[in-house]
Amino acid sequence: MATLILTIIFIDFIGLGIPDSLFGPAWPAIYAEFGLPVSLGSCVSLLNTAGTVISSLCSARLIKKFGTARVTAFSTVLTAIALLGFSFSGNFIFLCLFSLPLGLGGGAIDSALNNYVALHYKATHMNFLHCFYGIGVTVSPYFMSLALSHSNDWRGGYRLAFFVQIAIAFITLISIPLWKKADRKYASDEEQTEQKTISLIYLVKRRKVRLTWAAFICSCAIECTAGIWGSTFLVESMGMSEENAAKTIMFYYMGMAFGRFLSGVLASNLSSWKIIYLGCGVLALSLFMLFLSLGPVMTAFALFFVGVGNGPIFPNLTHLTPQNFGKDISQSVMGSQMAAAYIGIMVFPPFYGIVAQNITPDVFPYYISIFFVIMAISVALLRREVKRSM
Repeated sequence: MATLILTIIFIDFIGLGIPDSLFGPAWPAIYAEFGLPVSLGSCVSLLNTAGTVISSLCSARLIKKFGTARVTAFSTVLTAIALLGFSFSGNFIFLCLFSLPLGLGGGAIDSALNNYVALHYKATHMNFLHCFYGIGVTVSPYFMSLALSHSNDWRGGYRLAFFVQIAIAFITLISIPLWKKADRKYASDEEQTEQKTISLIYLVKRRKVRLTWAAFICSCAIECTAGIWGSTFLVESMGMSEENAAKTIMFYYMGMAFGRFLSGVLASNLSSWKIIYLGCGVLALSLFMLFLSLGPVMTAFALFFVGVGNGPIFPNLTHLTPQNFGKDISQSVMGSQMAAAYIGIMVFPPFYGIVAQNITPDVFPYYISIFFVIMAISVALLRREVKRSM
């Protein structure tokens, strides 16, 4: 039963990833069709992430009341409806309206499933879980590139994503009885710890929590700035066509999926902390490649390795949550970590859009490097705090 539920969770994480990488490749075609300034893409991303932050902070209470399975199933249906709404949007206002439910659904899925896997499965499973997220964010730019290659129809990309998402939602809904059986099994386990709902004020006062928030914010700022604005950087600074830029961003997401798959393999021999350090090293090398500006092909390779290096950091920090903070408050901390991660997504990629429009898109590698430095320092300090508390 545990294996079957894990398989369903993996499928759900494909569904979590699909919406996250659709908008970036679609945006050059969207703002051209609607006659919008490039920076307005930040508004859509902002509303999407605001919904995610809200649902992440509420996740501990929702999961305690309704259970992980119901919250995940309802949230997947919600994201599918939002994707369908995007495909029928006739102007920028409707894009903004459907961004909020898209974020609300995604945040609940992320918080619920991350904590469930952190509590009941191994680090290898957590890395493979996020590898499946990487599959989701890899295939959706491909959906969009197919749609763009046919009469520049970005709506077709969203419709295709909707059909995949609604199928995933159906699988989750029919699996709810299995989750109930598993919950009874875990409840009868003598080592099962009752989850406490902790206030945000209590969490803010804890130095370890603040440090892990900083690491999540920076990792996700890097991930989503590259994913959302990478296409625009390639089009505006490297002279790529919109179609080729969308395919190149798919290459970036492939790197992220590969990095998480590789870390899942390595997790049987290396600790999560060592994998995080290794990811930071690969990320530093990839940023150096970006600074060299050796043309579109080398930039594509650099973006691939940005994904490889940054990809394992999020799942390994996530898996360490019960160890770092205790199983009894892991869901509350997990929800706050997901909220912090999405604040990184909400605030900093949109700010790059403003910088790109008013200064130049060429600042892309410098912008990402700032977050890498802050993240590396936060991870080092967090590790020191964890050792002190042991």
